[in-house]
Amino acid sequence: MLIKNPSKGRLLVAEPSILNDKAFNRSVIYLTEHGEEGCIGFILNRPSKFVLNDLIPEINCDFKIYNGGPVEQENLYFIHNSPNLIPDSIQIDKNIYWGGNFEVLTDLLNNNILEPSDIRFFLGYSGWSVDQLKDELNESSWVVTENKYTNLLQENSTTLWKNQLMEFGGEYQIWANAPKNPALN
Repeated sequence: MLIKNPSKGRLLVAEPSILNDKAFNRSVIYLTEHGEEGCIGFILNRPSKFVLNDLIPEINCDFKIYNGGPVEQENLYFIHNSPNLIPDSIQIDKNIYWGGNFEVLTDLLNNNILEPSDIRFFLGYSGWSVDQLKDELNESSWVVTENKYTNLLQENSTTLWKNQLMEFGGEYQIWANAPKNPALN
């Protein structure tokens, strides 16, 4: 279902019209914050070449790291579905939480208590001022939709954008099946 207004817990799906935007082309962003200060979210479908142990050797865990967006790419962020295990988490919606106590998280990971379906790590984030995102929505750069996934952290990142477009129907279905580089068609 297409929605006009972004809010915390919703998804921003890149319109096919932003093919030339390397940061956001074919991206699906989970909004973790939306308010008077602006919006913050994480790109769900951009796995990086890194795993957690590559960045933090003292954590014995090979969970994949995702490129969360072009802002503060030297910082590590995480969303999860385990607030009962990770204190100080911030609730985003009914099943997803942001951040929490990193020392406790380190112990949980080193003791193999969390699964990849419980947590997702990101380098950097995507951020907009309120007016900036509003302008991009008016320019048809994004489609806002509800997060209908029961466990967003388990979704296949390679097909997420295509699946969203297929659900939108109409012209979107044509773009969903287009090659990443239209010149190759």
